[in-house]
Amino acid sequence: MAMNIVLVEPEIPQNTGNIARTCKATGSILHIIKPMGFAIDDKKLKRAGLDYWYELDIRYYENLDDFFEKCPGNYFFCSTKSKHRHSDVAFSDGDYLFFGKESYGLPEPLLKANYDKCIRIPMTAGSRSLNLSNAVAIVLYEALRQLEYCGLCEEGELTGRPD
Repeated sequence: MAMNIVLVEPEIPQNTGNIARTCKATGSILHIIKPMGFAIDDKKLKRAGLDYWYELDIRYYENLDDFFEKCPGNYFFCSTKSKHRHSDVAFSDGDYLFFGKESYGLPEPLLKANYDKCIRIPMTAGSRSLNLSNAVAIVLYEALRQLEYCGLCEEGELTGRPD
């Protein structure tokens, strides 16, 4: 199995491009819930280093109802409005990590209906939230750490390059 990243109505192509790159590096599945604030062929996606967009496991949904109908599972909802730290929950392989659009986050009715499954990244009081792609990476890598980075390469090799 793989971790699942769910973007609800993403607005900024560079963020989605960076998140897709993180999904590629970790073997995670990217789920995108429409509407999106950009087209998939947007040049800004390619500027985010996404020349391999079509090699990724990306799935699209018309709305949240469409997603929930097709993807039963264990969900975590990432929000600055939560009281639970992302590092205090126990993640399992195949969990779905939800992230909202950059301008607003996840819809409050969704958060209220699932408040016991809402998690946050600690930040100073009154600060702006983290960039979406950074938040995805932080939460995803905490989940992968708990799963002992199962299936990921944990060693690198020096190339002998002089630079």
